[in-house]
Amino acid sequence: MDKGNVLLTLARSAIAGRLGMAAAFTPPDTAWLNEPRASFVTLHKNGALRGCIGSLAAHRPLGEDVAANAVAAAFHDPRFAPLAADEFAAIDIEVSVLSVPEKISFSDENELLCLLRPHIDGLILSYGNQRGTFLPQVWQQLPQPTQFLAHLKQKAGLSPDFWHPDIEISRYTVEAFSEKSEETT
Repeated sequence: MDKGNVLLTLARSAIAGRLGMAAAFTPPDTAWLNEPRASFVTLHKNGALRGCIGSLAAHRPLGEDVAANAVAAAFHDPRFAPLAADEFAAIDIEVSVLSVPEKISFSDENELLCLLRPHIDGLILSYGNQRGTFLPQVWQQLPQPTQFLAHLKQKAGLSPDFWHPDIEISRYTVEAFSEKSEETT
């Protein structure tokens, strides 16, 4: 099994197990699955978002992180009711494995906008206790850097036109695997 198939099967198996469905999957004993990595698991149903939960910092082995985030996306995303057993077959799962975030240095919002790499960068915005992130896949819905940043501010609980010199932005990339496309993005 390749990396994508292992991670997707692991995520689906974790959700199935939580639903009480027989889904025994023993992942291969590979070093990459045991390395601490951060991941996000995104669920879609009929093309619409159905849950998305993840980790921004590596704090457990990748296999554990994917399984835990899959269960959290299915049952603990506060935007959605917990996944029902009759929805299970209709969901598509995407697993994103994150690189280590790196802080971006900029002097103002215009410079930041020029430094963004659409369809490549995932961003973490922090200001005081406010924090939000968008995976690189969000560029598909928000292709303009100004849009992307404005919506990220809103996700962090700030107004879309908010700016302060103390805003911190970090970027990361992902290796994404999707059941729907069955390809790496």
